[in-house]
Amino acid sequence: MAEGKKGFFGRLVEGLQKTRDNIVSGIDSIFSGFSAIDDDFYEELEETLIMGDLGIASTMKVMEDLRRQVKEQHIKEPAECKALLMESLKKQMDLGENAYEFENRKSVVLVIGVNGVGKTTSIGKLAGQLKDQGKRVILAAADTFRAAAVEQLTEWAGRAGVEIVAHQEGSDPAAVVYDAVAAAKARGADVLICDTAGRLHNKKNLMEELKKIDRVITREYPDAYRETLVVLDGTTGQNALAQARQFMEATEVTGIILTKLDGTAKGGIAVAIQSELGIPVKYIGIGEKIDDLQKFDADAFINALFA
Repeated sequence: MAEGKKGFFGRLVEGLQKTRDNIVSGIDSIFSGFSAIDDDFYEELEETLIMGDLGIASTMKVMEDLRRQVKEQHIKEPAECKALLMESLKKQMDLGENAYEFENRKSVVLVIGVNGVGKTTSIGKLAGQLKDQGKRVILAAADTFRAAAVEQLTEWAGRAGVEIVAHQEGSDPAAVVYDAVAAAKARGADVLICDTAGRLHNKKNLMEELKKIDRVITREYPDAYRETLVVLDGTTGQNALAQARQFMEATEVTGIILTKLDGTAKGGIAVAIQSELGIPVKYIGIGEKIDDLQKFDADAFINALFA
């Protein structure tokens, strides 16, 4: 394991401390406290997972998988269920092979998220990482209605060493995207990342805005590979799940960036999002540094959670 990777795993273990205290300590006490695998054992385990923000649907899938394996493998000791539980959780979170296809193609990445979730910061970090891979990245400041959003993104563009296309505050977001697409094509950019609005309190406006942006990209850059990432705040637990559902109604979401996992006991939401919505968590954030946003690795996440 590379040094940077190892460093991130260490920070992940540390960052998931609150979630671990919330979920895993309860699970461990069930494994050690029961002498037989019976209905009471399963009920306690199920309740602990649901209370840990894994969500009802994903908990049911995990429990069904666990019961099946216990039966098939004739397991009698509760303690032996821990490894099976970890494997089952990893299965729920499998990303599939094409999760990061946008990195290898000329692509447009739309990033959506409500105020305060860490959207602009995540865009800056992602841009910096792509730049370090040798990609030419352009940012589009199309979140034009939030005060200081353009300035904030401009600052991150400077930090990441990438170009930015911006209009005045209050401009038409689709017009910004139009100019950014023209710039991306003219300058041979590999990835165009568009910071878009996330005003969920008026879903109709949000939908219209996203549709307009979508039409511009489809018309002006039909060959571009498309990625739409929603940024969610891990500390909000089930509220993050509800937000993701609302964004899914407004646009075709292809992935999730889950931030602030280091400050929450609700890290189990990463399992729920993937399992219940069928949308992969593609990046997780566990701090403020540029390398504290990392590609999601189900094995590393579950291993760190149970570390």
